[in-house]
Parts: sequence; structure tokens; C-alpha cells
Amino acid sequence: MQSTPRERLLHYAHLLQDTLFGVLEAETGPLSEQTRLLVAVLEMVPLGGQLPCARGWLGRPAKDRQALASAFVAKAVYGLDTRRQLLQRFHSDRQLRCLCGWTTVRQIPHESTFSRAFQEFAETELPQRLHEALILNTQRDRLVGHIARDSTAIAARERFEGSPKHKSIPKRKPGAPRKAERALSGRRLPRQRRQSLPEMLEELPRHCSLGMKKSGSGHQQYWRGYKLHLDVADGQIPISCLLTAASLHDSQAAIPLATMTAQRVTSLYD
Repeated sequence: MQSTPRERLLHYAHLLQDTLFGVLEAETGPLSEQTRLLVAVLEMVPLGGQLPCARGWLGRPAKDRQALASAFVAKAVYGLDTRRQLLQRFHSDRQLRCLCGWTTVRQIPHESTFSRAFQEFAETELPQRLHEALILNTQRDRLVGHIARDSTAIAARERFEGSPKHKSIPKRKPGAPRKAERALSGRRLPRQRRQSLPEMLEELPRHCSLGMKKSGSGHQQYWRGYKLHLDVADGQIPISCLLTAASLHDSQAAIPLATMTAQRVTSLYD
């Protein structure tokens, strides 16, 4: 009889508790709750399968990208705000340093290397690919009852440059447009009904902008940065996510999110 995802997760937790944690504690000392969480995340997330083996033959050899990616996972687990705080933690915490892949302080890359690696991970959408692989491995065989769709504000310390210029629309021939042309022109929502997922994602703005929302008391709140759109399944498991400009309305990301979620899990209600 095939086991359920919950039973597999419980078996995985027992395996960590009985085997892996014991080996790590014998080598590096007692593990704190945050360190145990980091070990569990690093074991579940397939970092090795999503990172390139080598950068190429030209230039200096790249630093170990798996160790750098593990460092950014540690930054999120430990709740560190800046890369400088992460580097200070690596210099003072031998256990964390060894878990990420560096045995000595001299092996830790410079802060500029962390910045370049972070930019590389963002351009190649490494977090999105890791999240998709994790959801497909753990939630594909699960029947989800409800998908809750909402967004949250992501403040950013970036310069606000305004919205980019829209592409010029070519002139069409005179006369009444055809039905297909009317559906693909004008507003974004009618176009999304006939577009593929990559086309829908390409149209969504992702620049830093000014966002506004109303609080529970009815007051308007503004922030500069982005907006994170999420599809969350029962049990508070995020299935799909999109990062867009803060000025984008939630309805513009609903169809792309629903399409992404349908490709990953089977759900009953949105």
C-alpha cells in the first residue's frame, strides 16, 4: 500500500532524528533548534541537481556554488537581514560554517563573491526552481482540498524609478476588429485567457514600484518595493508564488498563479 505524503514526511523526520542529527552532533557538537531546521531544509532541498557543475574554462574558477547557495538558505533560516551579518556569523560559528561547506575561516569567500553569487541565483531563478522541485517531489500525489490565493507587501531598499515605458502598439487596418483580435488586445485579463504561462509571466511588471493597500481600519498604507503573490494549500504549504511590482493588482496575477498551481498539484477549490 502506497504511503501518504504525511507518512513519508514523518518517516523522514524520524530518519533525521535517529541517524543524521546523531552523526552531525558527534562531529560538530550539540545542534540548536535553528541548526536542526537548517539541516532538515538542506537535506530536503535538491541543491545539487539545480546548480551547474562548472562555469566554464575561461577566467578564474568559480567558488563552490553549492556552498554559497547553502549559505543563503542559512541566511533565511537564521533570520539574518544582510550578507554582512551572515559573514560575521560564519566567522564566529564553526558549526554553521562546516554545515555550509567551509572547514576554515580562510575558505569563506569575500562579501563581493556573495553578492555576485546572489545576483547569479536571482537571474537563473534558482529559488523558484528549488521550490518547484520540492513541491513536485512532496505534493504531486496529494489531493489538495483548498487553495488560498493572496499577496503580501515586500519592502525593498531600492531606488524607485517609476514604471517602464509601454511598448508602442502597431497600427491595425481600418474596420471593426475580429473577435480574436479583440480578445488579445486591450486589457491584460482577456489576453491571459489565450496566452501560455511563459507569455503571461513575461507581461507582468517586476520592477520596483510604489504599492498601496488598505489596513483593517480603512487607512491607506504605502510601501516601496514588490508584491509576493502566493497560492497556499491546506496545511499552510505554499504551492506557487510570483514576485511582481508593488503596483500590480492581485487580479492580474490570479490566472498565472492558477495555471502554475494546476501544473503542480490537483486541487478542488480556489
